[in-house]
Amino acid sequence: MEISTFNPFTEKELGRYKVASLEDVKETIRTLKENQLKWRVDIDKRIDMLKESKKNFEKNVESLATLMSSEMGKPISQSIAEVQKTLRLFDYYIENGEKFLEHEYIHTEATKSYIRFDPLGVIIIIMPWNFPLWQVARAAIPALLAGNAVLLKHASIVSGTSLKIQELFNLDTFKSIITTGKIIDDAIKFSDGVSFTGSTAAGSIIAAEAGKNIKKLVMELGGSDPYIVLDSSNIEEAVKNSVYARLQNNGQSCIASKRFLINDSIYDEFSKRMIEEYSRVKVGDQLDKDTYIGPLSSASQKDIITKQLKELKSMGTLISTGDNFGNVIRPALVKMDKDYGEEVFGPIAMLSRFKTLDEAIKLANDTPYGLGCSIWGDQDNAEKLVPYIESGTVSINKIVASDPRLPFGGTKKSGIGRELSRYGILEFTNIKTVWVN
Repeated sequence: MEISTFNPFTEKELGRYKVASLEDVKETIRTLKENQLKWRVDIDKRIDMLKESKKNFEKNVESLATLMSSEMGKPISQSIAEVQKTLRLFDYYIENGEKFLEHEYIHTEATKSYIRFDPLGVIIIIMPWNFPLWQVARAAIPALLAGNAVLLKHASIVSGTSLKIQELFNLDTFKSIITTGKIIDDAIKFSDGVSFTGSTAAGSIIAAEAGKNIKKLVMELGGSDPYIVLDSSNIEEAVKNSVYARLQNNGQSCIASKRFLINDSIYDEFSKRMIEEYSRVKVGDQLDKDTYIGPLSSASQKDIITKQLKELKSMGTLISTGDNFGNVIRPALVKMDKDYGEEVFGPIAMLSRFKTLDEAIKLANDTPYGLGCSIWGDQDNAEKLVPYIESGTVSINKIVASDPRLPFGGTKKSGIGRELSRYGILEFTNIKTVWVN
């Protein structure tokens, strides 16, 4: 059995890859376990090896970004930015990892009592196509630095990128395997933990398998993030930032703002300006550095968004910025008359009105998801909403974005656990209490 990858703009085949069997996966895990026993011993050596890995990524920014964009349609400028952001992630953990993993001494009646953070073993990371390097790096780098080995099962449409990432890490404790979702689910029982980023539906299956086998689990799932615009906001700034907030990665981002909740007194002006801004973005070939919106990741993804557009049209007023073609969906806005419960993973913004802050909070939380929320307005008034917003991140006068220095994750159906910061590196450690008399 083989997996093929395609350029979603030209629809030409890029590569074919043999699918590994369950026995192949088990053998890879066995080898990683052997290598991990040596890897876990010396953190200074781990840091030095990750410094070498970083150098490999630095030398291949353009080529890796081009491969990523070719396989999944992200505009090349955004792929370059993704690789550069990953280099900053390397720096963050190389600089801080040893400090994060130091013993934590607790004063008790013991002669000595402390907490140590030991690696779990082999962690399977199951990653999505939409940020094909960043998602991998933010799971793999802290897990590796903590002393674990990592097995990557990437989305099949970025199989070439997956193997390139393995080549650039160049570690005997990091391996990529090309296989099916069913096979990697069956392999969870042979691992020591699993990190998954992707859809809530797939996450439910993986969580069930991890739970059945009592494996540590971190999950970052879908989102339908609200973008709340108060009447005290700087409308020009809020509109300007709404472009990237919704259209980043062709609208295919878990933390993209998808529901725009606008104070009734500024709704008409805001929506008019938003339509104008969305109409200006350049649409086309993702490998053109001036392109802002490229193709969706695949024909199947285009079909999903096309179906959702039909549903949304019956629930409000749809305003498109032009005709769609191939796998390209042009930015569109929908002035909503009713709520739409599904996540829209494409360049479609849904706009709703509110009159009071209580109504804004209710609309913001009226979703099964809880990943991020962006609030625009007077800082003091905006911050008063924060305790009532059901999400893992709240950004005031800024779009929601992940940052290596801060924990990232969601609540409700948006996930379990945290990535990044000190919290992220400790997720796949045994938090071990030691008492000495």
